[in-house]
Amino acid sequence: MKSLKRIFIAMALIMAFGVSANAQIKFGVKAGAVVNDLKFDKDIIATDNRAGLTGGLMMEVNLPILNLGVDASVMYVRRSSEVSYMIANTDGTETLATDKINNDYIEVPVNLKYKFALPGVGKIVAPYLFTGPSFAFLTSKKAIGDALENKKFDLSWNFGAGVQILNKIQVGASYGLGLTKASESVTGIDAKNRYWTITAAYLF
Repeated sequence: MKSLKRIFIAMALIMAFGVSANAQIKFGVKAGAVVNDLKFDKDIIATDNRAGLTGGLMMEVNLPILNLGVDASVMYVRRSSEVSYMIANTDGTETLATDKINNDYIEVPVNLKYKFALPGVGKIVAPYLFTGPSFAFLTSKKAIGDALENKKFDLSWNFGAGVQILNKIQVGASYGLGLTKASESVTGIDAKNRYWTITAAYLF
């Protein structure tokens, strides 16, 4: 928790100092694909990865001298999964049931970003690394059939990398590690989101 607080403080300081020091502030649009893996804490429920989508608006504040920045986005995200589980019948047998899950969220990722200044080509190509929390608010239904229930709020931590081209286009990939349970079965089995995201953004 201490390291998490330090990162939040660093992000807040960069945002505050960046605005007051007239640092580079850009806005943009972002869209991409999400591959979600709903991880249950027990193996009696199986899941298959499915592709979803994401899109929204972003803001980026950069401190060119330090090559550091913060980007924040407001994104619509659809995370899709296919869940298989056994249902007990009245005659003592079991039946395999499968549900296709499409969970819709409004997601707010806030990332600390470091850009590498490449001599001679920095204005053309600039690789970057980023990490930070993502706050997701469920907008689709909570219940998934009779077996699962979604949680209204999901907290994740993102780790990613990308490249900026011509100071206008950013292409990035990230892995999201769910920190809170996203779904819960009727038997009390918890699930957390694990997801890969690939996005392209255009900055104004």
